[in-house]
Amino acid sequence: MFKTNINFIGNRNIALIFSAVLSIIAIGSLAIRGLEMGIDFTGGTLIEVGYQQAADLTELRSTLTAEGFSDATVQNFGTTKDVLIRLKPHEGVSSADLSAKVLDAINKTTKEPAIIHRVEFVGPQVGDDLAEDGFLALLYSTIGILIYVAWRFEWKFSVGAVIATFHDVIITLGLFSVLGLEFDLTVLAAILALIGYSLNDTIVIYDRIREDFRLLRNKSTEEIMNSAINVTLSRTIITSLTVFLALVSLFFLGGQIIHNFSIALLFGVVFGTYSSIFIASPAVLLLGISAEDLMAPVKEGSELMDDRP
Repeated sequence: MFKTNINFIGNRNIALIFSAVLSIIAIGSLAIRGLEMGIDFTGGTLIEVGYQQAADLTELRSTLTAEGFSDATVQNFGTTKDVLIRLKPHEGVSSADLSAKVLDAINKTTKEPAIIHRVEFVGPQVGDDLAEDGFLALLYSTIGILIYVAWRFEWKFSVGAVIATFHDVIITLGLFSVLGLEFDLTVLAAILALIGYSLNDTIVIYDRIREDFRLLRNKSTEEIMNSAINVTLSRTIITSLTVFLALVSLFFLGGQIIHNFSIALLFGVVFGTYSSIFIASPAVLLLGISAEDLMAPVKEGSELMDDRP
């Protein structure tokens, strides 16, 4: 473990301005461009095809793109011989006609003809229900964070943790909006995982701040917070780096289906670590945290112990 003495809290204004700029860009892009919703939310057509041999997904994707189905998502379904193709709605084209066109397209280049196992249409109502459920999942997780941190520490810490969490979520969603990346259920799962990761990092720092408030009573609030962040910095860096390396492996080796999932978490882990240091703690400082807020309550009668002869 290494020891540092970096003035994180002293540089909080620079970090807050940087975060404010990114948040404004993210919110502006979300308001103007919105998110590129995947078939999970917009509805569309699911086509399951089978082969006698293992299917070449890369070849299938290239073929569908060349035939005008660039929005198609291709993945194995169950075994390497079964393939699930997901397509967004095409105006004026029924599911039956769409599946026939897809079958003709993939049979043009593949040596072995594909056999359609099933064709299903996912209506927009299903997508609306999934979007609503996703929003409720984010809402309930936020409420859970507020309750847990307020009970575990103090309400000012609770508000700080929620501010840091929303900061990470908004900036990550903004990235997807600015770059036009598809937002589907895997990305929603990544956002929920990011909330847990960011909160875990924040709680470690908060726990150390609480301990230092009780031990370092001759120091100012800023000095105590800086000390706590520096003491936990090595743990934060090692944890974040380990997770980051695992996500890099997923990004390059995990395949197209979890590509955006990996991007969301890669970006989220970086900003989750950043917000734990530069957003969560300064937010608590701005709310006026003091040693008195964290002092253990004195038990009734304990003040009489020193008066005994």
